Amino acid sequence: MSSAAEQEAVAGHQATGNGRQAAAANGVRRPAPPPMVPARPGAATPLGARFRVGPDGVAGTNFALWAGGAEGVELCLFDEAGKESRVRLSELTHEIWHGFVPGVLPGQRYGYRVHGRWDPWTGARWNPAKLLLDPYARAVDAAKGNDYRRLPPEVYGHVRDWPQQHVADTVRDDRDSAPYVPKGVVVHDDDDWADDRRPKTPWADSVIYEVHVKGFTQLHPGIPRELRGTYAGLAHPAAIEHLVKLGVTAVELLPVHQFAHEDHLLRRGLGNYWGYNSIGYFAPHAAYAASGTTGRQVGEFKRMVRALHAAGIEVILDVVYNHTAEAGELGPTLSLKGIDNRGYYRLQDDPRRYADYTGCGNTLHVVQPHVLRLITDSLRYWVTEMGVDGFRFDLAAALARSMHDVDMLSPFLAVIAQDPVLRRVKLIAEPWDVGSGGYQVGAFPPLWTEWNDRYRNAVRDFWRHALPDVREMGYRLSGSSDLYAWGGRRPYASVNFITAHDGFTLRDLVSYERKHNETNGEGNRDGTNDNRAWNCGAEGETDDEGIRALRRRQLRNLLTTLLLSTGVPMLVAGDELGRTQRGNNNAYCQDNETSWVDWGLLEDPGWHALFELTSRLIELRHRHPVLRRRAFFSGRAQTADGLRDLAWFTSRGTEMTEQDWYAPAATLGMYLSGRDIPGRDERGEQILDDSFLAVLHAGEGPVRFELPGPPWAERYEVVVDTSLEEQGEAPGVEHRAGTEITMPARAVLLLRVAG
Repeated sequence: MSSAAEQEAVAGHQATGNGRQAAAANGVRRPAPPPMVPARPGAATPLGARFRVGPDGVAGTNFALWAGGAEGVELCLFDEAGKESRVRLSELTHEIWHGFVPGVLPGQRYGYRVHGRWDPWTGARWNPAKLLLDPYARAVDAAKGNDYRRLPPEVYGHVRDWPQQHVADTVRDDRDSAPYVPKGVVVHDDDDWADDRRPKTPWADSVIYEVHVKGFTQLHPGIPRELRGTYAGLAHPAAIEHLVKLGVTAVELLPVHQFAHEDHLLRRGLGNYWGYNSIGYFAPHAAYAASGTTGRQVGEFKRMVRALHAAGIEVILDVVYNHTAEAGELGPTLSLKGIDNRGYYRLQDDPRRYADYTGCGNTLHVVQPHVLRLITDSLRYWVTEMGVDGFRFDLAAALARSMHDVDMLSPFLAVIAQDPVLRRVKLIAEPWDVGSGGYQVGAFPPLWTEWNDRYRNAVRDFWRHALPDVREMGYRLSGSSDLYAWGGRRPYASVNFITAHDGFTLRDLVSYERKHNETNGEGNRDGTNDNRAWNCGAEGETDDEGIRALRRRQLRNLLTTLLLSTGVPMLVAGDELGRTQRGNNNAYCQDNETSWVDWGLLEDPGWHALFELTSRLIELRHRHPVLRRRAFFSGRAQTADGLRDLAWFTSRGTEMTEQDWYAPAATLGMYLSGRDIPGRDERGEQILDDSFLAVLHAGEGPVRFELPGPPWAERYEVVVDTSLEEQGEAPGVEHRAGTEITMPARAVLLLRVAG
């Protein structure tokens, strides 16, 4: 601080302490608080708002809030007209403020005002003028639909429009935020899930489908209009029918925790469509509820989970525990920032600033016991009371940091490993963050699976013929043993994907080489430039039938590769239909037809055929255990005749040598033996299966491929041929071993050993 203006601003806010100077500067006066009503002592546990009937027969709700370092906490209750009543929580147990309020029933809207010092220079940002959302709120009463209004200045703890912008966050704003922020809702639900049957699909048998609740249902013609875009819509038979026909075993839902929209998006008339901006870790996002926002969204979410379970489909949540919607020092005050900023967030050596390992302005301080408790309480709640089957952790490396560095013995990972509930569910890490040393693919401990971006990169590069050799492709096709064959991990530790919500859709991957994000309003600067895409000869949509046919073939190649690879495949909703975002590779703010699944594509014979192929490949995977192995391949001879569980072949029909692996190549043959698969079935018997030869050819011209003879096979039968549109050869055609077949340009051929 050097300028006189800065020093004057700082001295002013520190001298007043209560922010009166800031209020005067804005021409506002803080309103007198409403009268207090009494509360009984209540209990410090469980945290949150819990309706109960006391031993004296009096019904009410117990409220408990951890607010370490705070000087006082007021519970604020709101009636239907928005009139506020306040209750002082005078009981304090182990930094938890608590009280039981008789007569508070389910459906009651509430929030907190927390008193304490305002001193951003030490990280203290208490401001009782700001109504705060309970971190443990089970439901949130918030705006529905595309309510993309700008955040008013009242929701900021500091004076957002202070003339000295570089110190604006140090000057307290005393305007009341209650009319503008979401409120918690008291919920009471004693559902025991007695009628629910979890599918409990083994990891090796899983096929994951990444889906957005709204985007999947918003345009579906079979879903009633009033249910589109909602949990009830995803539970509708028309939505579930598609999932069952496709054959996926789990839906991985993009964030459904209550989230907020960033102000920079609201200023452009946009919102955070993906939802990676959480503010309520226990509450289903209110905008996805057809039943309203006064608590009924909880039951609606549970009915969705039950409907999916009844169809044999697990529910995995994409969760964002690494940061919150409160952003950095210039962000709004909605919950944790006003409860105990220093206790919940990682701060820099300058406590006014936030440590940002997420790229979103803040990072939760997970090594703090109360923050760790918040996260694990939330996870257990979604498993035990909401019925979900697992989680995908956004930027999981940020959660695994101890003080600064990523630590695979960190408190978060240690707690998960010993938790009797959480260690039994599916755990998927996005194994990186944006901080130093944050890239941790292959490093997470047993129990965890990981998004394998090295698989994504290798497959994309192979099919655009950009790999210098085939070593990387060999590892990725066979389960990535170089990354995961340690510590008892298995091939299914690798979640294989080619596309995800973040980046091009599969169709755009073969139609665009450059991002086209202009509609995001950021000058096309957002989104990655490393797309590893090939547009097949024209940028964007084209009427050239040759290019269109090549693109459809490339889509078949990519999907076939994914579903034949060892590991857990993940598809993105709509990729099986040819969904396009018109080249937008960062559609996080596009809550419109850009992101929604276009179900009209199924009426096009070409795209319907892609769906049918995808479904057939998934069914093939379910039917053949050799395609979903539970143990890594050994590559060693399993029988006296030299047959191995995994073998690699050149186009000459000879096994690959060390020199072949290092040579540029566009053709790769992979032999999978079903004769001796490790493990036993449920009856304790040896697992036997057919053997297969997969031939992948990414070259721009045809190639002659000699089919390997004994001991590998006597005859081969065609199961999948991705060149069908041009070649016209149907599955079922047989070839004798030793025959030279012609592989057309850019195609996959899967052959079953027939003798």
